[in-house]
Amino acid sequence: MHTEVAASRALWLEQKHADYRKKKLRRKSQVLIVRSSILLLFFVLWEAGARMGWIDELLFSYPTKVFRQIWDDMLSGSLWPHLGMTVGETVVGFILGTLLGTLLAVIIWWSPFLSAVLDPYMVVFNSMPKVALGPIFIVMFGAGFTAIVVTTLSITVIITTLVVYNSFCSVDPNLVKVVRSFGATRVQEFNKVILPASFPTVVSTLKVNVGMSWVGVIVGEFLVAKSGLGYLIIYGFQVFNFTLVMSSLLIIAAVATAMYQLVVYVEKLLLSRR
Repeated sequence: MHTEVAASRALWLEQKHADYRKKKLRRKSQVLIVRSSILLLFFVLWEAGARMGWIDELLFSYPTKVFRQIWDDMLSGSLWPHLGMTVGETVVGFILGTLLGTLLAVIIWWSPFLSAVLDPYMVVFNSMPKVALGPIFIVMFGAGFTAIVVTTLSITVIITTLVVYNSFCSVDPNLVKVVRSFGATRVQEFNKVILPASFPTVVSTLKVNVGMSWVGVIVGEFLVAKSGLGYLIIYGFQVFNFTLVMSSLLIIAAVATAMYQLVVYVEKLLLSRR
């Protein structure tokens, strides 16, 4: 009798789980369909608006012309060096910004005195327009890859530090008291309580840094680059080739989206192994 009840309950739970997975899959499909429909509608309205004179074709171009520009640049090979340069700068700035920002957050958490000293400086530096700092970086590091990466770091490091440090400070103090009551050292307190509790925030910071890294790189390329997607945007404006400008913006959007999705996948992978 008990065996039959247990088997019946197991079958019921399995059915409920299957229904939940189907509902979740259906919701995911609906979201994807709506997203795709919005994107398609945007391109249709853009194309129709330019061809029917609702928007200025010279300034905004239109999708078929923009995609033809991208295709021609891909076939001629002129796109790849610019794309490779921008992606390389973004990846380096993203990785270094995340690592340095997290390390700085650990350091100032470790020393409350240092945190009190540096707090106003970090707030002020974060509020400064990074475009204004660009010329200083150019003079210090030269007009090239290093200056662009440093410009990116000026954006990502402080934001990462502030977000991660606030996460460290927001950990439940009762958990800290428990491990301290067992005689835990400062290192053990960080490894056993602070870092595990803040891990979702640390990982989520990666997604924020994707956008910040792209902003930093494009700003840097506006100022100093002789190649890259940011350079193509500036060049397009200079020669009034707004199709080139729009094609560069679309490429940035596509690559940034792919990079963001990769970070989301890494986030799920890391959180599933906790």
